[in-house]
Amino acid sequence: MKLHIKPHRIYAIIPARNEKKNIGRVVQKVKSHIKDVIVVDDGSTDGTGKKAEGSGAFVLRHIINLGKGAALKTGCDYAIEHGADILIVLDADGQHDPAEIPLFLKALKGNDIVIGARKFNQSMPKILLVGNWLINRVTEMLYNVRIKDSLCGYRAFTKYAYSKIRWNVSDYSMESEMVANVGRHKLKYKQVEIATIYSDKYKGTTVFDGFKIVLDLLYWKLRGNGFAK
Repeated sequence: MKLHIKPHRIYAIIPARNEKKNIGRVVQKVKSHIKDVIVVDDGSTDGTGKKAEGSGAFVLRHIINLGKGAALKTGCDYAIEHGADILIVLDADGQHDPAEIPLFLKALKGNDIVIGARKFNQSMPKILLVGNWLINRVTEMLYNVRIKDSLCGYRAFTKYAYSKIRWNVSDYSMESEMVANVGRHKLKYKQVEIATIYSDKYKGTTVFDGFKIVLDLLYWKLRGNGFAK
């Protein structure tokens, strides 16, 4: 008798705010690899949600802007509640190439989470290069997680991993909290190199965000050791 093994159900989750000009193209490219695509419209005012729906995504909406961390958690929670085994998360602005999704799925075999690592080059602002390097070193020192790009939001993880890495913050530092939880729970992780695409030089984390992330990393470490409540 032939044994039929149920395939993993894979969901892609895309947090989006005012990305009408990009979201349709991103959703269509993702759907060429993944059937179930969730876009979380985080308080957009430009019709992002309607554009995403027209491109074939299932859309969840925040009436007001709550932040990337909150939007991504809304989408991931929904996916898990509806039977997701594997989650792929990526940005809505086109900086993450959906053609690289198979790389993440392949790397996830035998691991709990796969994190994208951008190929750092002159297209990345120097201040971001320095900030990323510092955050990577702090992350390694505090959580024993050694990766080249702890701020990259292009990631894949299992249902089990999500139960361990589910973050509390609502802003951009959620990516660092996720990595901190990887170290705290000693999850199996891997990085895959991805293309570096900057469609908008004014987007992404700022210097202020970088300082906040470092402070957050220290706070989470102290909290985990029982020094903060």
